[in-house]
Amino acid sequence: MNEKEIASLIKLLDDPDPQIFEHIEDKLLSYGNQVITYLESAWEKSFDAILQERLENLVHKIQYNNAKEDLALWYQSGGFDLLRGILIINRYQYPDLNEEKIINQIEAIKRDIWLQMMYEASPVEKVKLINHIFYNVYGFSGNTANHQDPQNSYLSQVLESKKGNQISLAIIYSIIAQKLDIPIYGVNLPQHFILAYTDELEKTDEENGILFYINVFNKGYIFGKRDIDQFLRQLKIEPEQLFYQPCSNTDILKRVLRNLISSYEKAGAEEKVSELQKLLTVLED
Repeated sequence: MNEKEIASLIKLLDDPDPQIFEHIEDKLLSYGNQVITYLESAWEKSFDAILQERLENLVHKIQYNNAKEDLALWYQSGGFDLLRGILIINRYQYPDLNEEKIINQIEAIKRDIWLQMMYEASPVEKVKLINHIFYNVYGFSGNTANHQDPQNSYLSQVLESKKGNQISLAIIYSIIAQKLDIPIYGVNLPQHFILAYTDELEKTDEENGILFYINVFNKGYIFGKRDIDQFLRQLKIEPEQLFYQPCSNTDILKRVLRNLISSYEKAGAEEKVSELQKLLTVLED
């Protein structure tokens, strides 16, 4: 990396000629992460509002491109690690995210459940224990007061505030369950996101391997297929198999991104909407 060239390019960022600025920006963007420290240092030393804004935009573009590339790699690799995928989306808004802190927070909840888990416990008993630790001990709950807040979709913020929407709470809950070898997975129900407790050993044609469902937004309430039938009738939506079966991690991330797009649309944040739509496209190619 040519430090003198970078320093010279940064000095030219306040050039009023749009073509020259675009050329300089492209050159700096080509350096990627390596140039961020220099851009941030220049921002701290500058008193020029226009130059500071251009430096901020450059840093954001580099960090956004990183998130986009990481999401594409996650998707192309099969999207097996849900936590990894949701952390990439988290980094879109919080590029300096301390991922280790989030992983440790989730591990702490898992450990507290594991310490009280009995091997011979039934599926219902296991869920009741998870519910006790998740809601009563750690204090997680649905954010009913400000459901449209985009912060409900960022894992770091949900772990901090202990409040989230249906899908963010379900993501944390299912990740913890799966770390404990408990087969709980997300189900993409219209206007709601729920979890299913699966059991391949007791699979029947009627229940498709689902023992029961869990409403994470309602304190881990346990319910059955008939409740989904009734819910769909109320919405006047024809039942489809995908409304009852676990969905892929990619589908979960798509729904998180759509929720964020909807939240930012309501807030009038057009640039964020555009950027998130591009991230969504990565998962649809």
